[in-house]
This record gives sequence, C-alpha cells and structure tokens, in this order.
Amino acid sequence: MALSPSELILNPDGSIYHLNLLPGDIAPTIIVVGDPDRVSQVSSKFDVIETRKQKREFQTHTGRLNGKRLTVISTGIGTDNIDIVMNELDALANIDFTTRTIRKELKQLDIIRIGTSGAVQPDIPVDSFVLSEFAIGLDGLKHFYKTEDAMESSMVKAFVAQTGWAGEKALPYAVESDKNMREELMSNRIRLGVTVTNSGFYAPQGRNLRLENSDPDMQAKLKAFNHNGMRITNMEMETSAIYLLAKLLGHRAVSMNCILANRSTGDFSENSKKAVDGLIRYVLEKITS
Repeated sequence: MALSPSELILNPDGSIYHLNLLPGDIAPTIIVVGDPDRVSQVSSKFDVIETRKQKREFQTHTGRLNGKRLTVISTGIGTDNIDIVMNELDALANIDFTTRTIRKELKQLDIIRIGTSGAVQPDIPVDSFVLSEFAIGLDGLKHFYKTEDAMESSMVKAFVAQTGWAGEKALPYAVESDKNMREELMSNRIRLGVTVTNSGFYAPQGRNLRLENSDPDMQAKLKAFNHNGMRITNMEMETSAIYLLAKLLGHRAVSMNCILANRSTGDFSENSKKAVDGLIRYVLEKITS
C-alpha cells in the first residue's frame, strides 16, 4: 500500500521533508552529531566531499575517506529531533519515493553518534571517551512505538526501584547498542558505560538556575545505580532514541561520548574543541582503516 502524502512528506524536488535529502545523498555509514558546526569539523577530514545540503538545523555532508563512503549529519539537540532524523534516514534507505512503498529488500545502516556528554562518576575524567553499551531513556519516546522486543526490561525495573522513579513521569526504557559495532570501535582508550538520556538540559539533568528541581537527589541516585555490576557513567540528550529507533528499524547503532564535564567533581574541559576533535579522529580511523 502506498504511503499518503501526509505520512511520507516530500519536498517539491522529491527530497525528504526535514532533511532535504534524496536517497542517493546518504552513505551506508552515517555519523550523527548534534551541532551543525561539527559537521564540517568531521567532513574536513574526508578526502572528498560529494554532497553538501542543509535545512533548518539538519546539515549533511557526504564524501569519502580512505575509499569508504560516509555521511555526517547534524541532528540538533534532543530525542524529538532524533525521531525525525532516524525515521527520515530509514525512509531514504528503505522507501521507494516514486511509488511511496516500502522496498522488499531492506538496507541496514550503520549509525555512529559522536557527541558530548557529562560524567556522573568522579573517576571518569574530562576529555575521556565513553562508549554507551546501554542507554536508559528518560524522554518518553518509547511509549509512542511498539517496542516490547527492543527493551532491556530488567535494567528498567532496577532503575525504577533504585531511583524511586515518580509514577507521574514517563516510564524509562533501556536499549543496548550493537555488539559488533562496539567491538569495532573498542580499544584501551574507550570506557564502556550506561548512558542516561535526559529530556532536557537544566532540571532534567539536575541543574538549578531560577527553577527548583522536583527531585534534588536524582544526581546522587544516578551515581549510586548498579545493575549486575553496570553503573551509570554519563548523561546526554540523544543516545536512547538512536538506539531505540535503530533497533526497531533494523539498523546498527553506537554512541561515542566525549566527556566535557564531570558533574561529581565540577570539572569542565579546558579545550572542548580539541577533545571532540580527538574523538572524531579516533572514530574515523576505526571505521575506515
């Protein structure tokens, strides 16, 4: 059955609505970053750039490095933007825009988040790299999709019990990264951890400016969490949605975090751009060597 124009929304040039991309504009391996300015920080290391497109906060460069075709795209901040990016990337790969039908043979994309994050454990220094083995989402996106087979239910139950999670809030969800991609990106420079994805930057991450936090002890609860020897290492705002939608859509995903702040010690990176550039170079070397 063909998808209606209100479901699969295309621009007049035939590109997907928000990303402004045509199916041929993306590579099988896609790097997602939050900041549009970070797209050129990644693509400047490509041997050649084939495509440059931008609409709103979604900037895309596709090119080649060491013979491997890569796409880097900015998502903006938050899981609501990830919902747009992941669904439209999948549409570009797996929907025929001419007939508006799902292709019989589906393509699997490799999606790597290169992002910044704050550590919750005092022994994780700023400028270090954390690979999110699991992500716990506090954002509620999961409840709009059929997700039973994608969830790590025992981790969710442990999180709810140990944090005293309020019933009026969206029930958290937990998703594992792709094991094979983890192995491809691992080295002694990388720490594995459990990443919490928050629904905001201030109160949801325990920050107080003029508004009071509804759970002032949440930082301590996250720091103390332990599930089968796994602890929460860091917080950010996109990883859980990337893992959730990748798993539901049949793609592979992993999130690489550059730790710019340590919320336990109060430290912040003295040269955040250099630290992020180090993670970019690390990931590019791993996926193209």
